Amino acid sequence: MKYPKPSLLILYGSLSTLAFGFAFTLFVHLFISQVESYVFFLIPLLAAVFVFIIFYFLLKKFIQHRLSILYRSVHTKQEDVNLDYLEESLDEMIENAEEQVEEWKNFQVREISKLKEQEAFRREFLGNLAHELKTPVFSIQGYILTLLEGGLEDRNVNRKFLERASISTDRIVGILDDLDSITRMEDEKFQLKMESFNIVDLVNETYETLELIAQKRDICFELLHTEEVLFVMGDREKIGRVFTNLIRNSIFYGKQGGETKITIFTIDDLITIEVADNGIGISESEHSRLFERFYRVEKSRNRHEGGSGLGLSIVKHIIESHNQNISVKSIPGIGSQFYFSLDKS
Repeated sequence: MKYPKPSLLILYGSLSTLAFGFAFTLFVHLFISQVESYVFFLIPLLAAVFVFIIFYFLLKKFIQHRLSILYRSVHTKQEDVNLDYLEESLDEMIENAEEQVEEWKNFQVREISKLKEQEAFRREFLGNLAHELKTPVFSIQGYILTLLEGGLEDRNVNRKFLERASISTDRIVGILDDLDSITRMEDEKFQLKMESFNIVDLVNETYETLELIAQKRDICFELLHTEEVLFVMGDREKIGRVFTNLIRNSIFYGKQGGETKITIFTIDDLITIEVADNGIGISESEHSRLFERFYRVEKSRNRHEGGSGLGLSIVKHIIESHNQNISVKSIPGIGSQFYFSLDKS
């Protein structure tokens, strides 16, 4: 039930005082002593006005004091405290206080929801990190135990197992390096080395470093561009890392004997790049989580194949640090396309 405004309640009280004053004065006039006619009306009226003024300002002062204490206790930062509304009328003060409480309640609900999401993300992140590190660590442990149990004296075994342990060690180092990189990106502690460079050359260089991996899976590479020389402004090394991660993913998650196609085209002052494959694709329900750390579309896929699980998260941070966005279009069983743009130089 919605109660009347405070000023109306005080007014009702004053009118009740006025009625009581008239009744009391009439009683005195009839049974005790004659009262002048102007006094008969003046006393109840003055009493009602007096009651209204006293209660209005005393109640306002009381509420101002209590609300200021409550408001300061709610806000942890002193600079967030704004008590200007306490100088308004009593009705406006109560209405604004109600609005402030409602806003604070909604803010707390959002904060609690955000904390729950962060807690869930933290648990999932630690679980994924443990899973990512467990595979190479167990491999190294197995190789070392085999060597200690007699394989060390067998030249055909010891070198092969040491090489495999070295590969697993490199995988751990790669995961830690990626974690360090993404932490610095999120904390904005890394600097971009902005320069003008030919993006066509960078794509070709990146593919050359991944050519042997592509040949093992019989992946065909195709680069389509409108001009032989397309200069963009950006950090060449970090954009190269973007291409490395995207092309590597297109190879690992592409079909055997499939293709990776990169298209570069100009739209106004932007150079837009599309990296596409005809691989397993990604369902639409997973698009929103695709750039999360350690998130994998295909949970059953061998963890040795898909890198550290941080590639797309790093890609997103690098592109956003260039004040651009990366998007994805994908259909399961048909393939995926990743799009991002860079400023034309």
